[in-house]
Amino acid sequence: MAKRNDREPEPPRVAVVVSRYNATVTERLLDGALTAYADRVGVGAVDVITAPGAFELPALCLGAAREGAEAVVALGCLIKGETMHDRVIADAVAQGLINVTIVTGVPVTFGVLTVNSAAQAMSRSGGKEGNKGADAMNAALDVLQVSNGERAASWAGGAGLPSPVKDKLKRSPRR
Repeated sequence: MAKRNDREPEPPRVAVVVSRYNATVTERLLDGALTAYADRVGVGAVDVITAPGAFELPALCLGAAREGAEAVVALGCLIKGETMHDRVIADAVAQGLINVTIVTGVPVTFGVLTVNSAAQAMSRSGGKEGNKGADAMNAALDVLQVSNGERAASWAGGAGLPSPVKDKLKRSPRR
């Protein structure tokens, strides 16, 4: 993607990998993530990749990181059932996602809900508990701002960052 003009850096290329399982919830998480990106960066490059379920998120996040995403946001929803299946999947997904970050150096943020009920999932995907998809996108953009220094500081003037982080950005050498 070309620069928008000589003074504006390219917006960050972020991939959002979203599970189709529990789609009523995950679509709301996706909406929150895309809105958060637009609010902070404006128009940019967000690739949306769908996964069949949460278990497939690490493999698809790895592919997105290897294909040039600067950050990856993983979105899914695991609702407790009668067995420990949700815990097994949650543990595997969490470990897999951190491994993607470690192996590739590309930050992967965790927007996977691990809840006890559908009501909790709805509350955390745009209800009274906020939108964890937006939180995961904001976390990804925060990490990019810290690691990319001046380039990232220009996205909305570092809006939304606490003062110590903004101050660090001002002092950070450009990479």
